[in-house]
Amino acid sequence: MIRVIIVDDSAIVRQVLSRELSRAEDIDVVATAPDPYVARDKIVELRPDVVLLDMEMPRMDGLSFLKKLMKHLPIPVIIVSSLTPRGGELAVEAMNAGAVDVMCKPGSALSVNNMSEALIEKIRAAAKAEVKNTGVRHAETGAGRPQIRITQAKMTDTVIAIGASTGGTQAIQEVLTRMPGNAPGIVIVQHMPEQFTASLAQRLNQLCAVEVREAKNNDSVLPGTALIAPGNYHLLLQRSGARFYVQTRSGPLVCGHRPSVEVLFKSVARAAGRNAVGVILTGMGKDGASGLLEMRNNHARTIAQDEQSCVVFGMPKEAIALGAAETVLPLSRIPEKIIQSINEKH
Repeated sequence: MIRVIIVDDSAIVRQVLSRELSRAEDIDVVATAPDPYVARDKIVELRPDVVLLDMEMPRMDGLSFLKKLMKHLPIPVIIVSSLTPRGGELAVEAMNAGAVDVMCKPGSALSVNNMSEALIEKIRAAAKAEVKNTGVRHAETGAGRPQIRITQAKMTDTVIAIGASTGGTQAIQEVLTRMPGNAPGIVIVQHMPEQFTASLAQRLNQLCAVEVREAKNNDSVLPGTALIAPGNYHLLLQRSGARFYVQTRSGPLVCGHRPSVEVLFKSVARAAGRNAVGVILTGMGKDGASGLLEMRNNHARTIAQDEQSCVVFGMPKEAIALGAAETVLPLSRIPEKIIQSINEKH
């Protein structure tokens, strides 16, 4: 049984979340709290497996509480945040401070029904997460490390495709901060809601030598640029002559997600073939596994994150089991392997 504590200043939100989670036979809401001070005592007493945490609360905000929690009693935390630009910024800061995932607050009866199954899956993933470090380390991850050299100044015919889910924001930061400014074009799917992906891109753009931004339909994929799939839209790579570009599309969920890593990787396999490097990082489920296999079958280089360095060893595990990963490495060695794979092609 997964023991959960809900921390939110809204009695209605606490009630709705408790009711929805009670439908899952393997989840037990052991307590709720209206603010971090009450939550602190209940967490110490009950030692839950997962905490659902609001960001904006009286007396102490969620981000401050999260940082204290990660320092003194590391525990898997899912942020339940408002779907606003400010909510997105706070959620990304929280994930950088050690939260493992983010969820939008329910806004209507319809959205409650839509979000309950997704939240249950996120809780199941979070319960398996390895929360190893405080937010201080996450904030510094990769930022002070030397970038890796590329032997060729122009890499216009190569694309790097990255997919991640639970724990992925820190993993993506680790990879992108090691990429040199002339790195080949990068396309990324990270499972996050709308608004939040734009905030993630803005934060990474401040830390990286490459330009990082949320992808827009028909954006060119250029050296020195990383495009992140916008929340709620699939991201596909296309090719016209020598030009790579992306399309953002709605459509059904794939592997339970939109954006889906599977959709991105399969489009990269078709559009770029051997001129691609595919990387599957931490996350629950199997999204991207068969897409990475398709990339490998089309002679792309493929890399999976190893179990020891994953927050949740789900997506990489599935890819490895399929034989999709040419190489399995700890996160710290993946950036160098990406560049090595590119240098070997030229």
